Amino acid sequence: MGERGERGGQGVSGESAEVRRFWGGLGLPGLIDVHTHFMPERVLRKVWDYFDANGPLVGGRAWPITYRAEEAERTARLREFGVRAFTSMLYPHKPGMAEWLNGWAAGFARRTPDCLHTATFHPEPGVETYVREAVEAGARVFKAHVQVGAYDPADPRLTPVWGLLAEAGVPVVVHCGSGPAPGKHTGPEPVARVLARHPRLRLVVAHLGMPEYEEFLGLAERYPQVRLDTTMAFTDFTEDFMPFPARALPRLADLGDRILLGTDFPNIPYPYLHQLQALERLGLGPDWLRAVCHDNAARLFGLPG
Repeated sequence: MGERGERGGQGVSGESAEVRRFWGGLGLPGLIDVHTHFMPERVLRKVWDYFDANGPLVGGRAWPITYRAEEAERTARLREFGVRAFTSMLYPHKPGMAEWLNGWAAGFARRTPDCLHTATFHPEPGVETYVREAVEAGARVFKAHVQVGAYDPADPRLTPVWGLLAEAGVPVVVHCGSGPAPGKHTGPEPVARVLARHPRLRLVVAHLGMPEYEEFLGLAERYPQVRLDTTMAFTDFTEDFMPFPARALPRLADLGDRILLGTDFPNIPYPYLHQLQALERLGLGPDWLRAVCHDNAARLFGLPG
């Protein structure tokens, strides 16, 4: 696929029209995407540099950034697609970054009313204090990136943070699966230890937990507040090297009220529309698609419609 959607034969209006036809055909008022990335420009560009340099290490292929553009253009594109609400998934790769990122994210949410105010954290001194401050400032969702942050989610320094977020009912999107590349603390076991201690935690497992799909489905079956997002799952890109097991599709269908649309926009190596088409071709039906693409997230975040 081309580096930009336009190079694949669809202009901006063409892809936007197709995305709108998708959700309009389901009778939805739009989409809610719980896994989109907005962060300080210099940080985002370093993320893009990483994909430019390391993409070939993932599945043996390049990882072009399809929506490589300035912030205003990226937010405009999501609105053209009809995304009613989205997130600013940002995360620290080392101590000392998270509080600064939270300050940026709060400002982004103020100037971007359709963004769900996002925050993050890292196991470090003062983490409980700045997480509490973020919650009190109106953070609606947190991002935890176990792979990039290289920390154990069951680190004792995070115990009060998980408890605080469980008590406040604030969802946490956590990249804890071992895809697209494993980390020292990725996989289901560390997260299972967190959930055993905080069973009411509203944990959203990013990427459906790839490639440990079935293990993370098991955690969702065990803990009623655990959800999973669809980010990059079922796409041609991912299916080539981390395919979702067909035998697990009935379990995915049964969890239809706890699966949320996520895409990884703008850092995806294919058009946004392809993620939606990948979900549709699972054949789980329009009710499942309506729930995943809008209604589950609307209920989780208390959004109208």
